[in-house]
Amino acid sequence: MAGRALIWFINMRRHKFTRVLGLVAAAAAVEMLLPSIGSTQEFRRDQAASEAAPPLVVELRLHSGLRQRLLYISPPKPLAAIVMLPGGAGNIDIESNGDIRHGDNFVVRSRELWVQRGYAVVIPDTINHANLRGDRSSPEYGGIVVELAEFARSQAGVPVFLLGTSQGAIAAVNGATHAPQGSVSGLILTESVSRVGKSGETVFSAKPENVRVPLLIVANRSDRCNVAPPGDAPRIAAAMGHSPEVQVRFVSGGINRSRHACGSLSPHGYYGIETRIVDLVARWISEHR
Repeated sequence: MAGRALIWFINMRRHKFTRVLGLVAAAAAVEMLLPSIGSTQEFRRDQAASEAAPPLVVELRLHSGLRQRLLYISPPKPLAAIVMLPGGAGNIDIESNGDIRHGDNFVVRSRELWVQRGYAVVIPDTINHANLRGDRSSPEYGGIVVELAEFARSQAGVPVFLLGTSQGAIAAVNGATHAPQGSVSGLILTESVSRVGKSGETVFSAKPENVRVPLLIVANRSDRCNVAPPGDAPRIAAAMGHSPEVQVRFVSGGINRSRHACGSLSPHGYYGIETRIVDLVARWISEHR
């Protein structure tokens, strides 16, 4: 009798354990069906993609015969590639070993965050340490951005996006304007220069009406840069008359460690809120790749 009672008790425990396993499996199945935005599945994929190869320094030979130094970093199986276009003068000084002397700019400073989320990144330097202020809206520089996008696609074989910040937003718009159909999948502008300053050019100088790819505009309400007021974001969106889809996303926050409001280590450069901005943009890219 005691033996049969013991067997009954063991079978009951087994039944409960099996039932618990079933519930766990069901919960896991439900989790897999949840939207990918912000889901556990997305984070697991991000973790799997985080083992990047060492940064590759490339001297890209342009159609003009000039050589463009760039930094290429990629996880093993990138979801997409992003051409990162820095602001300021654009001269970040990439060294031959992959180190960057002037790496405070948002798109440079955040490069590992993008790779951790599964994206390959291309970060260009300037040619011969030139100052890009005033040249980013030129047809010649638009062509260089197109060549950077072509390089990204040749390396990764995935959709390519252009992301420009501050003065770099001018270059991103220019690249999208000149890109052949199908070569660029989307355009991201962050803290775009929309008012004329010392460079003498804005995103409106780069013919935004000719952009024909989906567009995301991110504007920080805490940004106090006089040439990139967040309130101009809707005006930038309205100028993209041929873009099939335009989204404007306002954020707020950031820490000021720069001497002026347009510095990289300020709300203008998303200092202190980098992860939040990268996550926001990465979700948008995942919906458009």
